[in-house]
Amino acid sequence: VKGGVSMDTLPESNLQEVAFVGRSNVGKSSLVNMILGRRALAYTSKTPGKTQQYNYFVINEGRSIGSFHLVDFPGLGYAKVPAADRKRWLHFLDTYIRSRSQLKLVVHLIDSRVGPLDTDIMLMDMIGTALNTRMSTDELASDPKEASELGWEYAIVMTKVDKGRNTARSDVIARVHKAMALANCPPAVKIVHSSAKSKKGRDDIWRLLRRMQLRTD
Repeated sequence: VKGGVSMDTLPESNLQEVAFVGRSNVGKSSLVNMILGRRALAYTSKTPGKTQQYNYFVINEGRSIGSFHLVDFPGLGYAKVPAADRKRWLHFLDTYIRSRSQLKLVVHLIDSRVGPLDTDIMLMDMIGTALNTRMSTDELASDPKEASELGWEYAIVMTKVDKGRNTARSDVIARVHKAMALANCPPAVKIVHSSAKSKKGRDDIWRLLRRMQLRTD
């Protein structure tokens, strides 16, 4: 595990990267642990805002093909985090998604119980703006596989799909699609339903990672 607090402190590596982003208390660290099959690899807490740096996890370390970095970003929007830190994290994320050549996939986690909140909409706006500065209108309407020309793709994982439900409520998903459309995000974004408690969605998330054909260059 490696950590960074600015672009200058990120690992100097050719490994491709998958970034997990979302608002504070969305269950990101628990989901990372579930995906990786490790109970306490990413720090989890009942107090939001505990992830204070950009944590890098090496996946499939040592393999010539299939090794990559999973990047756990600080949760956004937690009121008790100093405003200067929140502003710094947002600036870093915007710079990261626009300029990090190793980035191949941005996974946006949204709480399935409440749907997209202001922080999620802000993230979608940031992602949509970044994508639109690098894609033409024709590319946005084309097959999502062509997004590889961007350098990275965008996917959504609905967290906390528990209590006997297999998917998030239809009204929540409708709000997600509406928010993406308003932010000019690609229309064919993959949405995965997950639960860190039941491990629901783990295989689907791994299929999403494999679809990126992550490998060392």
